[in-house]
Amino acid sequence: MNTALQVIELFAGTGPDGKPVAERLRVIVHEDNSCELVQSPAFVKGVARGDLIKLEPGSQQFTLLKRSGNLSIRVFCRDDSSELVDELTPALEKLGGDLDIETPRMLVYSIHVSCGFQQIEKLLNSVVSDDVAWVYGNVYDPEDGETPLNWWQEILQPE
Repeated sequence: MNTALQVIELFAGTGPDGKPVAERLRVIVHEDNSCELVQSPAFVKGVARGDLIKLEPGSQQFTLLKRSGNLSIRVFCRDDSSELVDELTPALEKLGGDLDIETPRMLVYSIHVSCGFQQIEKLLNSVVSDDVAWVYGNVYDPEDGETPLNWWQEILQPE
């Protein structure tokens, strides 16, 4: 199977100036031209590391083909995130999570939903303060930001 690592641009929303904003993401391109995300995005909503997408020809839009089961978690910091990354990353790694993106004021993690929302949220809520907040990147409907997508129901079903 021939696969190639590439960088693509996906629509991430509209900027304050009303212009579209794109995010560059590393993907593995498969023979059928589907793309597997190598990391959870910082701004593109609705997808996470390992998800399989198909690019819409001639645009930065995509169709989700298959979910990996990973949650995308975005942690925002008012100040420098270096102390927080030292505290949060080892704790999430113990649960099988990975740090995908680190910037001075944002961290993006991927962690499989089977770890359990309660355990993940307890850990994340322990670091929340006036200077730190977190959100899921692929749990709620990208349009309204409130309606749960419930994609995890099938993954968490006992066999």
